[in-house]
Formats: sequence, C-alpha cells, structure tokens
Amino acid sequence: MKKILIITIVLLLAGASLSAGKYAGDFMMIGAGVRALGMGGAFASLANDGSAIYWNSGGLAQIRDSEVSAMHAMLYGNLATYDNISYVQPLPNDVSIGFNFTRLLVKDIPHFKEDYLIGTNVDQRINNSAYHLPGIPDGHFRSTDDLYQFAFAKNIKFGANMGWQFFEVPFELGMGGNVKFIKRQIMENLGTGTGLDAGLKLRTDLAVIFDQEDLGDLHLGFNFQDIAGTDINWDTPSGIKDEVLFNTKIGVAVEQPISRLKSVVILAYDYDYVYNGTNHYGIDWAYDELASLRLGLYDKNFRCGASLLLYGVNVDYALITNPVGISNRLGLRIAF
Repeated sequence: MKKILIITIVLLLAGASLSAGKYAGDFMMIGAGVRALGMGGAFASLANDGSAIYWNSGGLAQIRDSEVSAMHAMLYGNLATYDNISYVQPLPNDVSIGFNFTRLLVKDIPHFKEDYLIGTNVDQRINNSAYHLPGIPDGHFRSTDDLYQFAFAKNIKFGANMGWQFFEVPFELGMGGNVKFIKRQIMENLGTGTGLDAGLKLRTDLAVIFDQEDLGDLHLGFNFQDIAGTDINWDTPSGIKDEVLFNTKIGVAVEQPISRLKSVVILAYDYDYVYNGTNHYGIDWAYDELASLRLGLYDKNFRCGASLLLYGVNVDYALITNPVGISNRLGLRIAF
C-alpha cells in the first residue's frame, strides 16, 4: 500500500501535465546543487557555484574559475532518481557561460491494460470474475522529466557616489539569462516546451560602506523564471498545452569573514512568489575553504548539509525533509 501511495504521489508531481496545467513545471521546483538545497534553497543572492544557472544566472559572471558539478538523489522511498550536472566556463571581459542538465526519473511503474473491459457493463464487471483485475501488471513504463539550460552572464563593476564623505561605494552587478528546453515523457506521450529566465546579482563591500575593515560582503539577488511564458505542448490527440507559472525569486545574504577562526559565515534569505509564496532561510559556516556545515528551512521543512574538500574535489551532502519523507543529496564540485 505504501509503495502504491508513493507511486501515486510521484505521478501527480511528475505527470500532472496530462490532466492539469497548474503544476506543469513542478519538477523544476526541486532545485539544483547540494549546497543550495542544504541551505533551504536560500541561494538566489549567493549563486556562486554551478547551480547559479538554476538559482540566479546573474551570479555566473562573478564565478571566475571553470567548474563542473554533479548531484544525485533517490526520492520518494527510492522509487525515483533525481540527477543534475552543470558546467561553467568563464570568458574574457567578465563574461561567463554555463550549461545545466536536470532529470527526474521514475522507472518500473506498473501498467494494467483494461482493453478487455471495453463493451462490458458494470454488472458484468462485478459478477464475472473474468473481468476482474488480476493484480498482475501487463507491463511497466517510466516517467522522465528533463530540463536543459544554457546560460550567459556579464559582470559590471562600478562605483556609486552615495554622497557619503565624498567616496564611492564599489558594486558588482551580474546580469544573466538562460534559455531552457523542457522535455517530459510518460509512456508514449511526449511534452516539450522552451522558456526564458533572467537574473540579477548585486554585490557590495560592507567594509567600505561602514568604514569597518572587518565587515564582509552584502549580496542581493533577483531571478525571474519563465518571463516570456513557458508552455509545454503534448503530442496527445487533444493537443493538451500546459503553462509553467511565472516565478520571481528574491534574496539577500551577508557573507562575513571571521579571520581569527579562519572561517566565513553566510546568512541568507530567499522568497519565492509562486504558489502563494515560500520562505527560504539558510546559514553556512566554512572553515579555511576545507570544510563547511550548513542549515536551512524550506518553508517549514528542515534541511542541513556539509562539504569537504578532498584532493581538490568538493564533496557535498544534504539531508532534505519534506511532507513525502526524508531524502539525501550527494554531489561533487571541481573548480579548475
């Protein structure tokens, strides 16, 4: 019974597009990047690793090292797999490009054919055991949701004259966007769509603003998802078309070095406007760029995680709680 319930939930999340359009893009709400998810999804303002392609493409241009990252998770009682891989390539003139691929896969979903019931009535199906479902599936099928994102970002550095003691406050403004291609398949039915996201990331030095050299950086982020309207068109005879809802993510974060402890502490907050709004809270403590611990809240759901640098490879872990259950995320990040 539990397995059937979980399969039903997965199909509602991953395949709702065949019957209703409101949640057509929900698989994309799971998110990308183990660090970001361990912080409760409070990452739109930071966006400082490969997952920025998802959280805020404006942060890409402030990443000045090439990076490859990957994530793997088992969801819904190990009935589904969720994988993500991204690549970021900095270019001259403070420009960066990136690619992100995400897949939600549910395999071995039982399929029961009912062709032999066509032409029968209720009384026949009740009284004749030959028309009763045997409980043995006639086959299995899979549900696949794929997301491809191609991102571009440009970073601009400037000084803003605030009229404070006749000095300028330094700012970095990252402006980015991504084109995404969505492909969803359930049995023989295929749905595809394209969309556009746009992101802005602003970073400034609090030490300059408040004339306190021990202060760190302030980050602000804005991510506008599916700004031009994103439709998923299905190849069904009825030509079902589902709309992915427009969403705005806003975020703020403070990054504070603690030199005596060789540490950096980050406090972050995000807000999603879609589905009546969602709050995201995150905190990250990093020691000497070798290890870090983090906590987060995604709405009312607890998250936590850790990272460890081993031989130049960052190994990331996150524990995720939600109404469906508890799951784990594992990831790798390599900068070069």
